[in-house]
Amino acid sequence: MHSSQPAGPVRRIAVTALAAGALVGLVGCGSATDDDASTVVRTTTKIAGAGVVNVERDTGAACAEPSPADPGAADPQRIVVLDTAALDAVCALGLQGRVVGAVTPGGTDRQPSYLGPGIAALPGIGVAGAPEVDLVAQSGPDLILGAAPADPALADRLRALAPTAFVGADAVFWKDRFLATGEALGRSGAARQALDAYTADAARIGNELGARQTQASVVRFGADSLAIMGPGSFSGQVLADAGVQRPPTQRLEVASEDVDDLGRAEGDLIYVGFDGPAGLEHGKSVMDSDDWYALGAVPDKRVFAVDDEIWNGGNGVVAARAVLADLQPSLNGYA
Repeated sequence: MHSSQPAGPVRRIAVTALAAGALVGLVGCGSATDDDASTVVRTTTKIAGAGVVNVERDTGAACAEPSPADPGAADPQRIVVLDTAALDAVCALGLQGRVVGAVTPGGTDRQPSYLGPGIAALPGIGVAGAPEVDLVAQSGPDLILGAAPADPALADRLRALAPTAFVGADAVFWKDRFLATGEALGRSGAARQALDAYTADAARIGNELGARQTQASVVRFGADSLAIMGPGSFSGQVLADAGVQRPPTQRLEVASEDVDDLGRAEGDLIYVGFDGPAGLEHGKSVMDSDDWYALGAVPDKRVFAVDDEIWNGGNGVVAARAVLADLQPSLNGYA
């Protein structure tokens, strides 16, 4: 039952603790933590009335088989990875067995579970943006790959250890970044083939779903905010590749935009993500309000909670394929 008290999207309201069953039966890899919003999304079928998409996601074959190196290209054997997008690319090209160290996303000590058990077992070298140089040195890499640290001195220290490929960090350009990562790994051909295969599959899946007939809303709750994820965001690009349409108020010229008007969350259906535990808390409070229930998609049971690690954190081919997998049971479904 939703509350009789209105709640705007940027008003943070205290909510009760998660239901007792919400943190059991973890599906996928990585250990459960009480403050991990993505864990909650993977361990319950409903969040504030929204149906959770792909709770039982199979990640056992998330990474590809090893891809061949380009003729005459360097073929790194010991790879250190500096962020999730680069790790996603390594996984997509089947080189995860050569990773001797990888950072974890900020605020966590584990790798994103959507990348599967092999990635989960990789040795850690610190968190994204702040790799521990001593651990990197001990791993003996012949390639350091990923987004450059913001600290130029730290970047220089990494360059002194091994050949580095700093390939950018902007999710808007995730496809170009994937191709650049493939080149750094000596696999330009395999990267192009993987991206082309994804593009073809996105179009096929979209046609099978009649995606052009649906205007999907994509929103993300922060600790005290609600953001529209526009067509230029990572998940927005994947939806566009499948032919999914967006409501007129969400056809942004920027990747995302914080909004005060809850009405801008409206669509034929609504995909909801949560930025960490504070985003989950705030999202649950808004989604239990009369203002939220005034959106047509809500009483129609057309609201779906998605894994933020994938929709707003993966930024690579493996994550993009996971978004496509989320569309299949939900785009024409009901929560």
